[in-house]
Amino acid sequence: MKSILTALQDGRLIELPETDKEKALRYLASIMEAIPEVTGDVAEGVLERERSANTGIGRGWACPHIRVDGDGELFSVLGWSPAGIDYGAPDGAKVHLLVMYYIPGNQRMAYLKELSGLAKAIQKGQGIENIEKAATLNDVRNELLNWVSASIDTTLPQAKARMIKLEAKQAAASEISCLTPQGLERIVPCYIVTGNGSKALALAQDADLVKAVEGADLTQLADRHDFDAPGYKVYVRSRTLYKPDRALYDCIAVKR
Repeated sequence: MKSILTALQDGRLIELPETDKEKALRYLASIMEAIPEVTGDVAEGVLERERSANTGIGRGWACPHIRVDGDGELFSVLGWSPAGIDYGAPDGAKVHLLVMYYIPGNQRMAYLKELSGLAKAIQKGQGIENIEKAATLNDVRNELLNWVSASIDTTLPQAKARMIKLEAKQAAASEISCLTPQGLERIVPCYIVTGNGSKALALAQDADLVKAVEGADLTQLADRHDFDAPGYKVYVRSRTLYKPDRALYDCIAVKR
């Protein structure tokens, strides 16, 4: 369940503020559309799919999704509804967990494999019961990590499974993955370009963030996973190297 693990690591598990099905789906779609690699109108694509076939699986969970042409990565966003959503699922049960997928053409088999692994993990555990009874978003995260761990244990060598589980638990403890829906407006995407002996360049829609990042000490950026800038905590998600000596850092900044 690689895309679910990535979603948990990147903070894409949220508590849904809406119990209306369409509003909840649009809310999740807005999180999906914030992923740089995702293209198109996710909300409309997901809702069109729902109109043709309800994606409620039953037993309290659903897998709304959008399929797109071309190649790309399989992405997911997870939403938890404490009260439950009247989803129109086959068994009539309210949905407490929504797992929304973005499925490029080259990832359709990977999606089906992940969906099968998710269903098996739910059946192997106590179904959706622990998520229904969860008191906090962190409780939900821990249950999902248990599901991911169960899937990893059956498909990977033990040493690699332990490593991935440890990485997931460390990510779950970070500030960025513990934000509530009310705190989502504090998240600001940011790119940093370094190299060629020149001053680092920040790219963001927030002018204050650009000024703060470009004024921060970035001399050891390649060895850091996060750093402080005036008014922000910045988390490095990935680094891409370009010749001759440039690097592009994909970051998320959290307003303090």
